[in-house]
Amino acid sequence: MYTSKLKNEVTDKLFEAVLSLNNIEECYRFFEDVCTVGEINAMSQRLLVARLLDSGETFSSIAEKTKASSATISRVNKCLTYGADGYRLVLDRFNKN
Repeated sequence: MYTSKLKNEVTDKLFEAVLSLNNIEECYRFFEDVCTVGEINAMSQRLLVARLLDSGETFSSIAEKTKASSATISRVNKCLTYGADGYRLVLDRFNKN
């Protein structure tokens, strides 16, 4: 079982709220209230970077396609390699569809 450094009762409630959402429209409504546009865009960009890294794209190609900084690309790559496997969970599920 995975134990997060972030785990606490308040964060559990946030994640329970996310898990209660039923569709993309509900996600848009919730995340627009909870996050800034910049935060949503940053998370979206990181997931795209992870998908491109996973498909074998080079850092320079990813930077050009996503406009992500080299620091962001490196951080996502580090998470893919040494992280909590959260990206891997999502990417594997995307790849099944």
